[in-house]
Amino acid sequence: MYSQLSHVISENRGRLIAFCQKLLRAASLSGQEGGAAELVRDEMLALDYDTVAVDEVGNVVGTVACSAKTALMLTAHMDVVDPADPARWRFPPFSGTLAEGCLWGRGAVDDKASLAAMVYGAGLLKMAGISPKRPVVVAATVGEEVGGYGAKHLASYQHPGLAIIGEPSGNTLRRGHRGKFEIVVTYHGRSAHASAPQKGLNPDFSLARFLLALRELPLRQDPVYGGTTLAPTLLYVDQKASNVIPAAASVHLDWRNAPGETLEDALGQIAPLARSCAEEGISTSVGVPEHEEVSYTGARRQLDASFGSVDMSANDPRLLRAQALLETVLGRKFPAGVWQFCTDGGHLAQAGIACLGFGPGDEHMAHVLDEHIAVDELAEAALAYAVLAAALEVE
Repeated sequence: MYSQLSHVISENRGRLIAFCQKLLRAASLSGQEGGAAELVRDEMLALDYDTVAVDEVGNVVGTVACSAKTALMLTAHMDVVDPADPARWRFPPFSGTLAEGCLWGRGAVDDKASLAAMVYGAGLLKMAGISPKRPVVVAATVGEEVGGYGAKHLASYQHPGLAIIGEPSGNTLRRGHRGKFEIVVTYHGRSAHASAPQKGLNPDFSLARFLLALRELPLRQDPVYGGTTLAPTLLYVDQKASNVIPAAASVHLDWRNAPGETLEDALGQIAPLARSCAEEGISTSVGVPEHEEVSYTGARRQLDASFGSVDMSANDPRLLRAQALLETVLGRKFPAGVWQFCTDGGHLAQAGIACLGFGPGDEHMAHVLDEHIAVDELAEAALAYAVLAAALEVE
């Protein structure tokens, strides 16, 4: 099996690179993934997937069928973040330039190399004459960069035994990551003209006390994931004029939670601390912000600002089987690390779907200037996904 897959990946290396270039040339900012989705759908059809469909929110889902019921899912997202000033890039950010053995452009690492390698890894099984042990579902999702509404919708109707999350990991395995909660704390006072501060109730002082107290908040520790971290980020008031005492002052908190810690746990620490810092006459409110996202299909989704955590045991049989398969075909050890950032896997895990991670590219290259991926790493990832698609048991 390994030699067959290696041969067919090698024979189709040019097609794989060309497809990844096309994806990079599609400027698929969140909510604008239609062009990339069309490319993925057409490539799946050309590779003879058994079924290819575009769902309500715009996810493209292709299946390599099998008589077994429980599927393996390979999933990566189509949307990218804004490249900012194109003039600062070595090569234009949506050019997909092939130079120095790399493909250059926004999304090369996050997340189009993973997506291209998945589409080809599963799609070339038939050409290699290999039938997978169970159905293989390849899902190209929308909206990951703005809250993951594509993955949340996907989890409402897809229930695989295991999902492989394609995010940059340097072609090594990942078994989890912390989650993320965004929490807004607001102090409510009474507005007044700044020339007569005694007539108002200034919430800024209570907010200042809260920010100082945050540094003393005991946070959960974790030897694998590094524990919970908490960072105040945005600060804002309900006024724009500098000569007006605000009626409300808010801080936006970025809470990165170790697996096992819930949003309720976080709010259970933040809310009482916020109340304890309120001066006389000042009230508080604590909550998770929500926002609406609109897909390129026109579908609207209301999202709260939270990602789930992912945690698979280092002794889970599915992880051990994945390690053995990859070690055999790629000839090196595959210890399983953890990601420092959130992925769509958090939404799938919240729906009860077990997740592992694997993807080409340096994770520190995501969202940065001159993002690029080595074509050798892209091709190796396609082979790895093909082996996992062909032989990994998911139960």
